[in-house]
Amino acid sequence: MTPTLVRQHLPHAGPAPRVDLAARARDWSEIQERMLVPLYEAAYERLEVGPGTRLLGLGCGSGLALLMAASRGASVTGVESSSPERLALARRRLLPAAWDTHARTGTRARLVAGSPKDAADAGTAPFNLVTAFEPIGCLAGDSDGLARLLTAATPSAGRGTPVVLAGWGPPERCATSSVLRVATRLADPLRGTDGPRRARRDDLEEVAQRAGLRPDGSGRVACPFGYADMDSAVRGLLSTGLFDAAVAATDQAQVDKELTEALHPYRRTDGTVWMPNVFRYLMARTP
Repeated sequence: MTPTLVRQHLPHAGPAPRVDLAARARDWSEIQERMLVPLYEAAYERLEVGPGTRLLGLGCGSGLALLMAASRGASVTGVESSSPERLALARRRLLPAAWDTHARTGTRARLVAGSPKDAADAGTAPFNLVTAFEPIGCLAGDSDGLARLLTAATPSAGRGTPVVLAGWGPPERCATSSVLRVATRLADPLRGTDGPRRARRDDLEEVAQRAGLRPDGSGRVACPFGYADMDSAVRGLLSTGLFDAAVAATDQAQVDKELTEALHPYRRTDGTVWMPNVFRYLMARTP
């Protein structure tokens, strides 16, 4: 939902969305990104990420997944090409000495605006873990370009290096799927209320195979989306970029109104908003 929660800037017809990208990046960093923490933790625990890990994070966004790996002792490199606003926030998180002279140093982190090829460093050992944590399988076409991104990253990794891909689970186990129908309907009224396409079990395997990777296990993780109130829920979901095409096709007020209505069934008596979701991850290996 790189996602972001799927890939952040999906192609769409019409003018560019009338949105404040800096504000959206802050909302992603402060509200939405943490929803995928169980996914990051599951992958890192399974792969025993620690001081010996040299991690390459594709579509690193504002850097929370990298920060979690660094806290385990890993050396991390993040690549982000679609959102300079999110990358700027990642720099504040992972490279605080560049912003605050009183900040502690010692985090082994690099952040790159560009492609995986730009992250290659001939003076260091190859990466021994690659992650692509932006979940796919929510909208048709949301995996476009991911196989090429993974292929570009492979030369920087050692032989047999694990690669982690993430995807949405079945719609019947993802409450957020019903809310995302607002984005599809407003952006393309002619499609009616078809909403997000149904995630296929082999979506991740297909991407891995196109990138020349060998599937090597998978798992499912509960990632509920929980918000303090309705305003936080709306801001968090808007920050994914999934509603930008709807904003461009209609206007911000209309999207806010219909998104709030779609979230109403998930609002609890104390005012919080809670949507259970299940995400899937695939472990693959480089050739």
